[in-house]
Amino acid sequence: MTIQSHPTASIEADPALPIIRITRDFAATPAQLRAAHVDPELFARWVGPDGMSNRILTWDARDGGEWRYVAGRDGEEYGFRGCFHTVGDDVIVQTFTFEGVPDAVALETMRFEELGDGRTRLHAQSLCDSMEGRDAWLVSGMEVGVDQGYAKLDGLLADGTVSA
Repeated sequence: MTIQSHPTASIEADPALPIIRITRDFAATPAQLRAAHVDPELFARWVGPDGMSNRILTWDARDGGEWRYVAGRDGEEYGFRGCFHTVGDDVIVQTFTFEGVPDAVALETMRFEELGDGRTRLHAQSLCDSMEGRDAWLVSGMEVGVDQGYAKLDGLLADGTVSA
């Protein structure tokens, strides 16, 4: 079932498994997308919806490393944390927990597929711990954060901020 789709991104829920898949093309190399996901200063500049500020508290982007950041807006803060399992040239595998629901842990895999002509397709998959947890993400408005965050990343790629 496709939840949201437009010319540049697609968010789909697997009908039989607690999985969310996101696919998005970027005018970037795989190395640039990797850098945007593992460099804490870059990550903080683009992740999440517009108007949200991000503060990186822990960031050790290596196999076995951990991460934690706090996103804030209008006096409210939301914490997120996880562990990097694999940080490769074309794949990142990590856990993801929203601290507001600390017992729910997702396993996320991001793959960077080179398309040629300076374009790369991001394939992201989040395996949630339950169908209910997955469905809660889908109705949370996550597509706004995905779309607006990736639009900010497009801007950082276009202006040369993200280099390989």
